[in-house]
Amino acid sequence: MNFADRLKQLPSTGHLAALHLLGAEGQTLATIENKPGQTGSLVVYAALATLYSGRITPAAASLGLEWYAEHVADAQAFPGKHPNIDRLLGWAQGTDSFAVRTVAV
Repeated sequence: MNFADRLKQLPSTGHLAALHLLGAEGQTLATIENKPGQTGSLVVYAALATLYSGRITPAAASLGLEWYAEHVADAQAFPGKHPNIDRLLGWAQGTDSFAVRTVAV
């Protein structure tokens, strides 16, 4: 299934302004906002956090890569072009999990 079709199956994030990905000490590692160019990633990360009890685990990261579908190859070919996919590529290979804090509209 391609990315656009997958997004149609995931829950809406209209109620979110952003989400923060948190490190082990609770520090913000990254913020994904509900704005053009980031909305798809917000949908993916929010759905993963819901499925994995508010965390992005290595298993969640792997699932997220499946959801990003055709964009993963582009991210691998051009590191830095898709930072939200790059992050999942690294996290899928690790053992750490990262908390997600949502920000309501």
